[in-house]
Amino acid sequence: MYLVLALGAILAFMAILFIQSGLDKVFDFQGNMEWLKGHFSNSPLKGMVGFMVVTLTLLELASGVSSLLGLIYLIGMGIEAAQPIANYAMILCSTSFLALFFGQRMAKDYAGAASIPAYFIIAVIGFILLSLI
Repeated sequence: MYLVLALGAILAFMAILFIQSGLDKVFDFQGNMEWLKGHFSNSPLKGMVGFMVVTLTLLELASGVSSLLGLIYLIGMGIEAAQPIANYAMILCSTSFLALFFGQRMAKDYAGAASIPAYFIIAVIGFILLSLI
């Protein structure tokens, strides 16, 4: 039972994190674009900022929505129904964190990159919980 509760907490965490982040990019697209153009101005990715913002926005929204759906299925129908969706959610969340980590490292924002592994570990714990349940 505690493993299922822990998985629910991780799914809720990821849903909040990625839905908020994705919607922030949607509603303040221009502000994010301007900030990221400056952030990547001295990196090999400087010409790809528009593509990266759109891709990351879609990836974050997919991560958040799939996490929310996994949580809804977990609460409403149980672990057996939630497990496939939760697996996809953890794959999307992990991919999002890897993309963010890659971008921060390429921009030489080592302080920003240093915070991402903690989030990534939470997604990995989600995978472990899914394999144990």
